[in-house]
Amino acid sequence: MSHTHPSTQVATIINNPSPAVRLLVVDAESDGQRLDNYLLRELKGAPKSLIYRLIRSGEVRRNKGRVQADSRVVAGDVLRIPPLRLAASAQSAPDQAGMAAVPAREFPVLYEDDALLAIDKPAGVAVHGGSGVSFGVIEQLRRARPQAPLLELVHRLDRETSGVLLVAKKRSVLRLLQEQLRQRSMGKSYLALVKGQWPARLKVLDWPLHKYLLPDGERRVRVTDAHDPQGMRAISLVQVLGQLTLAGASESGAAQVATLLAVTIKTGRTHQIRVHLAHAGHPIAGDDKYGDFDWNRDLQKLGGKRMFLHAWQLRFTHPVLGQEVQLQAPLPPDLLHWADCQRFL
Repeated sequence: MSHTHPSTQVATIINNPSPAVRLLVVDAESDGQRLDNYLLRELKGAPKSLIYRLIRSGEVRRNKGRVQADSRVVAGDVLRIPPLRLAASAQSAPDQAGMAAVPAREFPVLYEDDALLAIDKPAGVAVHGGSGVSFGVIEQLRRARPQAPLLELVHRLDRETSGVLLVAKKRSVLRLLQEQLRQRSMGKSYLALVKGQWPARLKVLDWPLHKYLLPDGERRVRVTDAHDPQGMRAISLVQVLGQLTLAGASESGAAQVATLLAVTIKTGRTHQIRVHLAHAGHPIAGDDKYGDFDWNRDLQKLGGKRMFLHAWQLRFTHPVLGQEVQLQAPLPPDLLHWADCQRFL
């Protein structure tokens, strides 16, 4: 099976001589997803019946071969998508106009050389356009650096998550970094502030996750069991860094305990940390999808304006130099000013 040119964007479109045919490269975080579910997410606006017809007829190809709707895609798979007239006519003009409207923007640089770039992504900025967002970090970077032959996301962060984000400058570098993600040799650690006192014995969260769509098309994730055919194994390692007392953080105005965690993920599933911690009974402060909504309202009065999840440290082997690289993004001021966590770091 071919694993050429992997990418960790939701989908990467490879330049192709025919404007009507698209080649999508499966990202690491979609590894193991059913083909039909993957295409339903990627080919927005295409009727479900059309997608299944294209798969059955063999017009959708994986690594140049036929594929079944219930087959599971693998990171690096190249999917050939035939012409979709509805999508092409609906999206071509807006895409051209949208590119012209993308503002150039640079972000704080944590590391940079000829092979790759690591930035400190602020919260509130999507990593790429899509799902109602016209552009994100990668589009803004490309606009700010028109001379760069290639800029591709190595991995993703949720829009409200801040911290280390890795960008490849060469296709070969992207492929090698992607392989580290797939082999789980890249270390990714996050800081999360959660409700209550985290039990010290709970250090390994090994709970499979199931992705699904709400009626409005928004993605959600839940913990499932090992027998779920659409469940994806997800492993999070949890370390307690310290406990805080947040005065007035309950409805009664009483003080409430919160715990600062360092969470290292061995798999990169969608919303993995958020769902794992919430399932353990300790939701992340400010999480508007899986959190404790009453607690979030109380936290807002204390200055908590967003989710307390930060991509803190990233460790990987440099794909060109062969040396280990360790990066760290400091906890941003908007999190430090309302929860005194610096003493634990």
